[in-house]
Amino acid sequence: MARRASSRREVLHTNFLTPPVMKESMLALTKLADLKSSFSGWIPQAERCRISVGHPDVLTSDPDIIAALSITGNFGFQPCSHGDFLGAILGTGIAREKVGDVILQGEKGAQVIIVPELIDFLMTSLDKVGNVPVSLTKIPLISIDYEPPSTKSFRTIEASARIDAIASAGFKISRSKLVDLIRDGDVRLNWTPVTKNGATLKTGEISTTRKGKFAIELIRYL
Repeated sequence: MARRASSRREVLHTNFLTPPVMKESMLALTKLADLKSSFSGWIPQAERCRISVGHPDVLTSDPDIIAALSITGNFGFQPCSHGDFLGAILGTGIAREKVGDVILQGEKGAQVIIVPELIDFLMTSLDKVGNVPVSLTKIPLISIDYEPPSTKSFRTIEASARIDAIASAGFKISRSKLVDLIRDGDVRLNWTPVTKNGATLKTGEISTTRKGKFAIELIRYL
């Protein structure tokens, strides 16, 4: 895509990328001296973002590559999860990479970041989330109601820097339960599923105590 953008002297855009792909892509693009790149997911700490790339003379401002929808319904008696909203959207035939973050709003419903060209299609195609009838409205990006996640910082001392030990301490669950979660593919390290209990953390806030144990600073999202 970068080569095409350079040869054609135009701005090209990716779909919404997952965090590891986004990180690798931006790292690769920074090595191309004759190109400029930017990314957008709109909200701080957006999980999925789009990258724009082009010649510096062409990519002179932030491209208008994302849009937002508000999905409202009577969710007071039938709460719906992130998976319910995403599943309903994908059930219309939209590919996952065309959808950015989904921001839950409790009883109000949710707000969804999406590629602009699919706004009209989704507004006419999505009528239910779970069993709840819904209505969709296009909203300005500035109207996205995002609150930074609550966090709690704490310190733990562990005999090992294995991921099963550290995650067990971080999430306050037993090692045996953590092993089950790893086996089921529900634990990720840098967004990549962990397949081995003995995977060792090598970076971050880890220091060694006098007794040879590991003192670790953790931040837990509540």
